[in-house]
Amino acid sequence: MAEAEKKETWIQWVALATTILAVAAAISSLRASSYSTKVQLSTTQEANKWGHYQAKAIREHAYRLNKDMLTTARMEAKAPQVITFLDERLKKYDQEIGRYSKEKEEIMAEARAIQKEQEVFKQHNGAFALAVMILQIAIMMNAVGALIRKKEMWYVGMALGLVGMVYMANGFFLFF
Repeated sequence: MAEAEKKETWIQWVALATTILAVAAAISSLRASSYSTKVQLSTTQEANKWGHYQAKAIREHAYRLNKDMLTTARMEAKAPQVITFLDERLKKYDQEIGRYSKEKEEIMAEARAIQKEQEVFKQHNGAFALAVMILQIAIMMNAVGALIRKKEMWYVGMALGLVGMVYMANGFFLFF
């Protein structure tokens, strides 16, 4: 009886290893879900920024069109009061065009920063998702190995578990 118990102690190690792998898979799954949500939120933020950019571009274009019309009117104007009024208006339009142009550049920079952040979120998400998949396969290999009493399957499961843990660490730190 003591020898049979000795031969089966590896099953206890399978249970412990499987529990550890299951916890790692759960953590990876939660982190993958978290980064997936971050990707979705940043996509919305990016779309909002580009919408804001387009609104500024439309306003800038409207000022440019009005400036062109006023420039034409200025060339045809004869009365000094009209010329003064048009010059002031053209100066204001130039300021507005400059302001909108500057605001567009700032919005574009913000949108591009969100895009970069989004790519990082996608990398984290991908690493965690791959970790979940590999860890689940490792858990399955461990369970089947224990069920049919084949240590070789457990060893394969442990090797896969190690790979899954590496991908989980990569999810946190982005080593590769």
